Amino acid sequence: MKTFKRTLAGISAVMCTLALAACGDTGSSAGGNAGGGDAAPAATTAAPAADATEESKEVTTTTAATVEKNTETLSTEQEEKIDDAASKLRDVELENNEIKWLCHWDINPDNTGKSMPVDLSLFQTKYNGVITWYPTTWENRYNDLSTYVLGGEGIDFFQRDETSLPKGVVSGMFEPIDDYIDINSSLYDDVRAGMDIYSFNNKHYAFVKSVVADSCVIYSKKTIEENGLDDPWELYENGEWNWDTFSSMLEDFCDAENGYYGLDGWWSEKPLYLSGGVPAVSSVDGTLTLNLNDPQLEKAMNWMTSLYTKGLVLDKSLFDWSTQVKNMGEGKELFFLCGTWTLMSDPSTWECQIPPEDVDWVPIPNAPDADIHWAPATCDGFCLCKGAANPLGVALYVECALVAAQDEGAMQVNEEKQKTDFKWTDELIAHYKVINENAAAHPIIEIAEGCIDDNDIQQMFVNSDTQGLKSALHGVEWSQTREEFYDLINTMVTDMDSKLKSQS
Repeated sequence: MKTFKRTLAGISAVMCTLALAACGDTGSSAGGNAGGGDAAPAATTAAPAADATEESKEVTTTTAATVEKNTETLSTEQEEKIDDAASKLRDVELENNEIKWLCHWDINPDNTGKSMPVDLSLFQTKYNGVITWYPTTWENRYNDLSTYVLGGEGIDFFQRDETSLPKGVVSGMFEPIDDYIDINSSLYDDVRAGMDIYSFNNKHYAFVKSVVADSCVIYSKKTIEENGLDDPWELYENGEWNWDTFSSMLEDFCDAENGYYGLDGWWSEKPLYLSGGVPAVSSVDGTLTLNLNDPQLEKAMNWMTSLYTKGLVLDKSLFDWSTQVKNMGEGKELFFLCGTWTLMSDPSTWECQIPPEDVDWVPIPNAPDADIHWAPATCDGFCLCKGAANPLGVALYVECALVAAQDEGAMQVNEEKQKTDFKWTDELIAHYKVINENAAAHPIIEIAEGCIDDNDIQQMFVNSDTQGLKSALHGVEWSQTREEFYDLINTMVTDMDSKLKSQS
């Protein structure tokens, strides 16, 4: 049956190709430079590097208003919506309208025509805010942060990532944010649960713009239909999108000998085990807890091992250790696990190569007996740097993002940008909302990396394919991993918890 369906699909593809060929040459592609290098920052001159000499440290910035003019012109209706949303923000006069951002990417739009994010438009409109980018690299970001903090540069904010908290509290790199916000305000209702995870000694250490899905499952609706499979989104709506239906679809589809692969992605392991509802390390009421003996975590890990043993996971070693996501557009790969950011660009750059009208996504599946749909989640936000020059400015910028996510007019502007910039369909936008609303309602967040203060151990336990948390999806039994790491990780988590409490 599987071969018959694919024969029909192949005939359809040939007929479609012939029909397109009959239309003649339509000219060169309008897709642009999909594989080019990083674009230069637009309209903003970056701040000097951390090791720059004093003579070279003069910083020139261009206001957010200029960035806006260089990248797009809002319609009158859009401007009115932005102004209305801005009226819901705090009426505060910033003595200093600049906030300094240290990261490996720039919040400001680039000069390739990418439009101004709504939160940045609000920051400019309400506070005449300017974000000055201090470039770094992913590998050197913490070294540069330490250099700037110790040098008194007054860097204001830093991207919250999986390694930043609580280690950054103990090392003295980050400050609590409670003096600059009212976390009990309704403005923080959608993100409070995420912020509480990064609360230690009754102090919050993460500005959170949004709690979003860490990953989702991307698929081709055409591939699903041509193979006679149930649509994952319909299964999700009916409460039937779970580990069993996910595995069953992969088994029906996979045929590696003939070039049909099931599950692909670079960071599939964490969202899959978190879909069981339990992280390896959690923070409950400010106390760090190791969960390696939790039966629900064990169930998730054992399910991951079964995916591997059944041959449902792409063996990257057969492809020079690379993903084969491009096969999705050809109907030869079923599921791609990744963040929704994967489709936040022009479709010509999408790695999956699925046309916008055919692509869809769905949350990570849960255990069949789950009472609610747990969501592997991430907190999109920032840490306040020690010695920040303008902490209130950062708080106000974050609140611009919160308003942008909640105000109806601002959301409409954002959806218009998604359609224009990313060519998203109404259906894809609607599903995007549901995926992230579910993540905000039922977030499961892993903080293990932020608790292990040893790079080698962190590499083994968190990042290695053959050891630790990722190894179950590569065929290693969870019982073996737990026995190997429990005592060591428990000592580190307990030590980190003691250091946090000693600072109170």
